[in-house]
Amino acid sequence: MPNRSQDELFQLIHTLEKAEKRNFKLFVRRNAASEEMKIIQLFDAMERMEQYDEELLLRRHPEIRKAQLSNLKAHLYRQILASLRILRDEENIDIRLHEQFDHARILYNKGLYQHSLKILSRIKELAKTYHQITYWLQALVFEKKIETLHITRSFEDRAEQLSREVEALDDRLVNIGRLSNLALQLYGWYIRSGLTRDPEEERSVKEFFDAHMPVGAALYEGFYERLYYYQCMTWYGFIRQDLLLYYRSCKRWVDVFRKEPAMRRVEAPQYIKGMHNLLHAHFMLRNRDHFIECLAEFESFHLSDIAQSNANLRVQSFVYLYIAKINRHFMEGTFSEGIALVPEIEERIEAYEQQLDRHRILVFYYKIACLYFGSGDRDKTITYLNQIIHWKADLRADVQCYARLLHLIAHYELGNYEILESLIKSVYRFMVRMKHLSVVEQAILEFLQRSFHKDPRQLKPDFEALRDRLMPFEQDAHERRSFMYLDFVSWLESRIREVPVQEIIRERFLATERKVHTGH
Repeated sequence: MPNRSQDELFQLIHTLEKAEKRNFKLFVRRNAASEEMKIIQLFDAMERMEQYDEELLLRRHPEIRKAQLSNLKAHLYRQILASLRILRDEENIDIRLHEQFDHARILYNKGLYQHSLKILSRIKELAKTYHQITYWLQALVFEKKIETLHITRSFEDRAEQLSREVEALDDRLVNIGRLSNLALQLYGWYIRSGLTRDPEEERSVKEFFDAHMPVGAALYEGFYERLYYYQCMTWYGFIRQDLLLYYRSCKRWVDVFRKEPAMRRVEAPQYIKGMHNLLHAHFMLRNRDHFIECLAEFESFHLSDIAQSNANLRVQSFVYLYIAKINRHFMEGTFSEGIALVPEIEERIEAYEQQLDRHRILVFYYKIACLYFGSGDRDKTITYLNQIIHWKADLRADVQCYARLLHLIAHYELGNYEILESLIKSVYRFMVRMKHLSVVEQAILEFLQRSFHKDPRQLKPDFEALRDRLMPFEQDAHERRSFMYLDFVSWLESRIREVPVQEIIRERFLATERKVHTGH
């Protein structure tokens, strides 16, 4: 598990690229006061550290006194941000609009009201083109201020027109706010708890959704209104395991960007997230051909100048692209081939240590563990699962639970019977506490409890009986969620036939492909 320094200045310095570091030093040296030279010394010292250690820093650099360190760090932080600010990204619509506002304000303060109004007019056109409602509204408010305080004679009926525009934008902002709030709350539900586990949870989510979805939201026409509406529908469908609703909503989320390609640059993180969900929907529905097409489209975007334009986009597109690549191996039953991705993923996790959130790393470790389990390497499976299990369980309770269950199965496969009894009790208690013990998991735990005392050569009928018992649950509305995390039936089939799990999944995949392409 990556170690993360909690010092914000240290984190910022270690996210800077070479050009940004060079620009910072040039920026600071323009004002070569003694304090500026000290912050360069502090910058160099912190850049060389692998982990932030204040005592070591002060010991190695006695010219920096402890009493002044806090102020120096604050000053250095501000100067780094200021140097980054002048490296303007001409393609960033927020920066362009903000700069134009600065110019309008400067001209207004100079008493050049008409000049300021001309710039505000350009701001409104730019904001309208790229659906930047808040900037558009700010420009209108500034115009109202100028028209109220000064006689500009811009044209007649100006007051009425400005009032109507402000009211219309106010209504749009309210709608966008409600939809984006609901989308965020539904996503928060999923991060905390995963998918619904019983009719009570499903009813609770539905009641919450119905109470907070604005009336007539499906008819909203603005870019952001449609984007957040489809996000709400995406999370609602996924949490309730309505996979068709999930797929349709993901597709419409991405279609919003396909209809307005220029918005991919403006809202690239939202486009990346939409593509991730669409890929996941194809994966869940086993739409292999559409999955491959979508994966190729996403990989092309990952390599584009948009996705490579800043660290945030590089990290996010990497995360979702490689999750999709792993899922492809899960779908096709090529687990051993998928293991070839692991070194690069680990290298990127280390390189992106400051930007990657814990949730993404946890998901990667679980998927890597599944790759090794499917290929038959139980020791490696346990190694990666231990990194999840020994992590504080404060998010993704679903992954935490299934990591423990897979960990238990891996030890069972290795014949580590001396620890199985205590492990079974530990996993059972954890899943009960997290409210993740379904009929399927209960059956698996009971089977392991009964069978690890028996001679493995006599267990084939028991494996067959458990397989037959679990298979109907793959189509059960509330129990099938278990199979999204672990393919229990394929595991049992592999034990019955004494072959790796990937061989079972590969056979199923090839059989399905033959049916799809022959029509039989």
